[in-house]
Formats: sequence, structure tokens, C-alpha cells
Amino acid sequence: MGRIFTVELEGRSYCCKFCKTHLALVDDLISLTFYSQRGKAYLFSNVVNYTIGELEERSMISGLHTVADIYCCRCGQIVGWKYEIAPEKYQKYKEGKFVLERGRIVDEIDFSTTEFHMESRANMSDAEDA
Repeated sequence: MGRIFTVELEGRSYCCKFCKTHLALVDDLISLTFYSQRGKAYLFSNVVNYTIGELEERSMISGLHTVADIYCCRCGQIVGWKYEIAPEKYQKYKEGKFVLERGRIVDEIDFSTTEFHMESRANMSDAEDA
């Protein structure tokens, strides 16, 4: 297996929950009102650092669509899907867009804040021991 190259996004972004690889910018977020079999999901105009699976027809709440699952390019976890074909005219806006499942992504601010708090606690205890 070769070396994996990833795109580092500038600005607030959503990342893979499992390996923290950047996936999408908050600025590319279109809708917060999508759902997957596993819960809430978000619609994005652009996603990076993914690999794409096989095309399949999938029946969804909004009808039948041709989609392909997308996976984090670093850890291989499924993170959502890409809409390829939406047969209904009122669903055409989804074509070429991406859905990331909320339970499989994390807001970059969420984990950077957590890491900051963990580091500051460690530094405080070191100072107390000194």
C-alpha cells in the first residue's frame, strides 16, 4: 500500500470522527436536516479526502436515488454517501452533493477544544508537582 496524501482544509471544518482527517468546510454545508439509517446527517456541496464505493440505487425518504458510499481515505470508515442521480426533478439539486453522517464526523472545534483542555490539565498537574 502506498502513502496517503490528504488535503488540509483552511478554516473551520468537519473531520472524520475516527482519525480526525479533514472532510469538509463549514462553508460548504448546505443543510442540517438530512437523515441516514444511523441518525442525523448533513448535506455538503464539497467533500475532500474520501474514496468512493460502487454506485447503487437506494430507496430513501425522498425517493429512489443512485448513490455511492464514501469512505475516509485515511482510516477507511464509511462517513456518508454521494448523490449521483436523482430521478425526480425536484430532487436534482442533490446530484453531485455529499451527505456526511453526524455520528461519523466531528466539528474540528469540538476535538481541538477537547485536546486543549486535556493538555491544560496535564500542564496544571505538572506545575502543581513542581
